Amino acid sequence: MNVRLSLKARKELLASIRVPYQHANREEKIKILDGLIAATGYKRKHAIAMLNKSNKTPARASRLASNRYNEAVHEALLILWHCANRICSKRLVPFIPEFINALERHGHLSLSQEVRTKLLTISPATVDRLLKLERQDKNKGICTTRSGSLLKKQIPIRTFSDWNEIIPGFMEGDLVAHCGDTVSGSFLNTLVLTDIVTGWTEFMPLLCKTEANVLEALQIVQEILPFPILGIDTDNGSEFINYGLLEFCNKQHITFTRSRAYRKNDQAHVEEKNGSIVRRLIGYDRYEGVTSWHKLTELYSVIRLYVNYFQPSLKLIHKNRDGAKVIKQYDKAKTPYQRLTDCTSLTKKDRDKLVEQYNILDPLKLLREIQQKQEELWKYAWKCAEDTSQTIVVTDDLAKMEATTIGHLDKEKSSNLVTLEHYRSIKKPREVLGPRTWRTRKDPFENSWEILLTQLKINPGLTSKDLLEELIQREPGVYGMKLLRTLQRRISTWRKEQLQFAKDHQLKLITGSKM
Repeated sequence: MNVRLSLKARKELLASIRVPYQHANREEKIKILDGLIAATGYKRKHAIAMLNKSNKTPARASRLASNRYNEAVHEALLILWHCANRICSKRLVPFIPEFINALERHGHLSLSQEVRTKLLTISPATVDRLLKLERQDKNKGICTTRSGSLLKKQIPIRTFSDWNEIIPGFMEGDLVAHCGDTVSGSFLNTLVLTDIVTGWTEFMPLLCKTEANVLEALQIVQEILPFPILGIDTDNGSEFINYGLLEFCNKQHITFTRSRAYRKNDQAHVEEKNGSIVRRLIGYDRYEGVTSWHKLTELYSVIRLYVNYFQPSLKLIHKNRDGAKVIKQYDKAKTPYQRLTDCTSLTKKDRDKLVEQYNILDPLKLLREIQQKQEELWKYAWKCAEDTSQTIVVTDDLAKMEATTIGHLDKEKSSNLVTLEHYRSIKKPREVLGPRTWRTRKDPFENSWEILLTQLKINPGLTSKDLLEELIQREPGVYGMKLLRTLQRRISTWRKEQLQFAKDHQLKLITGSKM
């Protein structure tokens, strides 16, 4: 009977014969190898590899990498990430040089040469590893698109693969509803327009979703865009598929196309902006009325500058399908401003105007303004409490960072640094929403709870599983083991109440005896 050696014994055996094996001649190596195989049961090739290894254990590469990016680099990276509104590493890394220059130009940051060098050579994978604990994500909204039945045959369909334009001006448009949990009544909407070539995005709030409001918003966008609108691609909502917009596009010589029904990927460019910008910064609450519309307009006037000048994005160059695997290749992350200034179709006058505005803009100042206007807007959210002291605000993580770890950074300036959290990840406190006084489903133990309480009072040592199994035997068609967790929570709450009652009663007896 073969007895296999323990792992410790195998390691000791290998350590004792490794050096003699490496210095032996061919015949001696064969004998040592045969003996090792007989003692350990190793395959021959594996045994040869184990004997040729060095006895010295090399230092782990990950440990060396973690020592390279110390706390100073980590905190400097955190500041850049927060100032870039927590974008992904593949968008952040190519923009780090520009962002450092922008922050230093306005006097917010001054890095040591060592930290600067490490930040400029850091990889996206390393950024993901260093920021792993900081990331969060949640929540979705509801769809409010109502299909327009008219004019569909007059408006051609354009899919995602049909976009081959190389000059700016061809835009995808969509509406984002600020309706909260219900689509009844009148509420604000946001018209989002995204340029296909550059990613330049404009946001126009609408008092309600009508043909006239959409046309008015498009006319305003035409005036503020740094390039003319050449084409518009929308979904099949009735606010777009109508005679008014079709006539407007024909008069302005704008190509008007639409996506296929229920195919959101046909409008992938603008749908991505809906989630990463509008839902992330505005949220899912309901907004109504002129006052909310004014506040939302003020907020978008700042967001458009921050997004278009300081938020880099990736563009898909091409993709290859190999069976079930799709390999995608993206270009270097750039901001819409950088892509626009690189376009040869842009005139020198327009390019100089964009560069002049870019040099004036301060990304941290824009972030502060966005935070301030967010707080003003959220006070008018349909579900917010009347007490403004309980209004949900964005927390300032960067203010907690030590300035000394990243070089020369004034304490006064570091305390004013702001960061935009994901709105959808902010949990509204129960004080704001009010206590919940309703059940979300029928109580499964409504008819048997008194019986269970009686059994617990007689025998407190009974477990939830024992009680549920007895209920299943008594009424097999009514209860099942899937209710075990519900019963455990219910009994745990009851036990805590009984314990608190006993403590209060004991305290009352003690205080009464002292008086």
